[in-house]
Amino acid sequence: MGKAKKKTADTGKGKTVAVNRRARYDYQIEDTLEAGLMLVGTEVKSLRSGKASILEAYASEENGEFFLINANIPIYEQAANRFNHEPKRHRKLLVHKKELAKMISLCRRDGFTIIPLSLYFNDRGMAKITLGFARGKNSVDKRNTEKDRDWKRQQSRILKDQG
Repeated sequence: MGKAKKKTADTGKGKTVAVNRRARYDYQIEDTLEAGLMLVGTEVKSLRSGKASILEAYASEENGEFFLINANIPIYEQAANRFNHEPKRHRKLLVHKKELAKMISLCRRDGFTIIPLSLYFNDRGMAKITLGFARGKNSVDKRNTEKDRDWKRQQSRILKDQG
């Protein structure tokens, strides 16, 4: 018997590297945006091997540019130590000027934060990230989300048993 392969969600955009599943539970996503990432060579190699975490990451403005902060891309073991990158360094987000202005205005509004939803390679092999403009949920909203999810699961079971 062979080893079990690690499943990656294929969204039609290319190979998905990391997904922030907790984001839709903790935040109410108002809008999404696709952005490029400015990466160094060993970061790309590490991403291609499927190792990354964006669970604790967020985007923030610094001097009129946006950066992805606290995203963990582990070091690439095969590279010599002097060529490796810092795992949690700030990575510049590449967006158009109109999108940048939109991000800045939404980021400055009360209660909004910009969080990564998924990190993937597009069809051309470029590393892309889907960002969500989000507002935090309180515990009541989270309970309602769980109730809705449980009800939908129960509905599908009922329909499956009857049909």
